[in-house]
Amino acid sequence: MSPDTVLTAEQVPEYFRERFGAGVKETRVTERREGAKRNPNFNIWIDLDRELLKPAILALMELDYPHLAVISGTDLGEEIRMIYHFSIYYGKKHGEYTVSLAVHVPKTDLSIPTISDLIPGAVFTEREKQEFLGIRVVGIPDNRRLFLPEDFPEGVYPWRKDETGVPDSMVKDLYMSQRPTDRPAPPAGEKELCEIEPKAEPAPASSPEQPTEQKEVKE
Repeated sequence: MSPDTVLTAEQVPEYFRERFGAGVKETRVTERREGAKRNPNFNIWIDLDRELLKPAILALMELDYPHLAVISGTDLGEEIRMIYHFSIYYGKKHGEYTVSLAVHVPKTDLSIPTISDLIPGAVFTEREKQEFLGIRVVGIPDNRRLFLPEDFPEGVYPWRKDETGVPDSMVKDLYMSQRPTDRPAPPAGEKELCEIEPKAEPAPASSPEQPTEQKEVKE
């Protein structure tokens, strides 16, 4: 395919179906129009078998080198739905598409290959999914935590909705927590209230200025 070829939004899912056949589980194209000119923008969703994730990204790279926005994930109960949000055709005449590739990862085997060998910047969002969802990213070059502190307990994943999620013994809903009673008092005491003087009434409008008398100064 010529690098100058730009597929329509409807042709992109067909391109993946021709490549991967029954491995493509579901596709969807939505359109939105924004701005004064109401130019169309397209969101393309493609659900795949897990083992097709990297081949699908390579196929996407044949269309146009994609920009990876983020990897998102949702706990669906028996599995984790991972969505890789890309955009292609940035700056092209017919506009930019978002292409979201989704795979389901069963909780009995939460492994998924890293894509950082294809898109190096992906390692940051992969690290986030490991610590918040318990996904095991196989081959990730940097296995450190990204947001959680080092003393955060192992085996607890804040975005999980099952028994591995944040327990009630930990602060789960920060807005419901109160100030701890075993902490020292704040260094700054309460300030005394002061009275606020009422604002002065505005002066009435003055009459037109009269010409001032000029006095001769004698030397």
